[in-house]
Amino acid sequence: MPLAWPLAALATNGYFAHGYGVRSLGVAGVSIALPQDGLVAASNPAGNLSVGNRLDLGVHFFRPDRGAAIRGNGYGADGEYSGNQTHNFVIPELGYVRQASSDLAWGVAVYGNGGMNTDYDRNPFAAFGSRGMAGIDLQQLFVTPSVAFRPASGHSVGAALTFAYQRFAATGLSAFEGMTAHPGAVTDRGHDGSTGWGVKLGWLGQLRPDLRLGASWSSRIEMSEFDRYRGLFEGGGGFDIPASYGVGVAWQAGRALTLAADWQRIEYGSVKSVGNPLSGGALGSDGGPGFGWNDVSVVKLGAVHAYDDRLTLRAGASRVQQPVPASQTFFNILAPGVVRSHYSLGASLKGAGGGEWSLAYLYAPKVTVSGSGSIPPSFGGGEATLHMREQMLSVGYSRSL
Repeated sequence: MPLAWPLAALATNGYFAHGYGVRSLGVAGVSIALPQDGLVAASNPAGNLSVGNRLDLGVHFFRPDRGAAIRGNGYGADGEYSGNQTHNFVIPELGYVRQASSDLAWGVAVYGNGGMNTDYDRNPFAAFGSRGMAGIDLQQLFVTPSVAFRPASGHSVGAALTFAYQRFAATGLSAFEGMTAHPGAVTDRGHDGSTGWGVKLGWLGQLRPDLRLGASWSSRIEMSEFDRYRGLFEGGGGFDIPASYGVGVAWQAGRALTLAADWQRIEYGSVKSVGNPLSGGALGSDGGPGFGWNDVSVVKLGAVHAYDDRLTLRAGASRVQQPVPASQTFFNILAPGVVRSHYSLGASLKGAGGGEWSLAYLYAPKVTVSGSGSIPPSFGGGEATLHMREQMLSVGYSRSL
């Protein structure tokens, strides 16, 4: 079972993480107006003032099921392909928040923002000249120091710097060497690293005793290039992290019941290596092909029930737009991030010694995207179909400080 700090793959909306923190994952990732732990700065740094002094540790046991099928191909690539040669992942996270005063708090969160992993022991591109196993491994680590300030009663604003580190490797893609601007820099180059800095801003407002609103924005992060894969990604190895933003609401529906919702927008299409379609130009060139992903919106709904002084129960559901168009399924055999719905359950139990244990379980049902004009004539035509489903169990320990 591979161990990655913090991400080899994660329950995903596209390839962004479904949520941050075990409590948030228990309500399908809702968090913009519902701060629950020290990971809150990952979604809204203004929430630091609402969680007290605390340390939160978490670990996620993630199991995706991904694969593809090819039909009607003139080069004999037809068949079913499983991308599950590696299928179990362990992903840790950490959050720490300290209240400097009643109006000022700071913290740091360490987490995975997103990622994607596929391992095809039977290479879907073998009929086109590829050799060995095929797949990609994208990992993203975020370290986010943050600060929150209360400018007026009932309102807090927050800001954070985010250091991003990502690793990438690709194997078994020699079939694409003939369509690159940089031969020898497409596949089987081992892992390469990339770094960058971004900004997060957030607001949280208590409009009524029972109603809280929130808003947050994360900048696009300009990452250094993957030099070893400058022949695969647009612009000579560019793979920036898209901007995202969202709004949230939390309503105290009863003495022990809170209902909350988030809306989030992720701008995948603004990053050329992600959003450009496969057709047009050479791989790795300026303005060249990408994975053809669309921008997406995500709606998340959650409920938190304080059963008693020790036990809290959670449930949630979310729905994301499909990022992968039917015309772009061929290249996305490598990145079939097509799941749309997520359903989650969670609970927290306070111990006698002052600590608290939390659990969350997430299930994303299987989604299939059938290609339409997806395989270029130069690769023999036909259609590629993608599928994916996900399960994740998260365990967390928290302590007030």
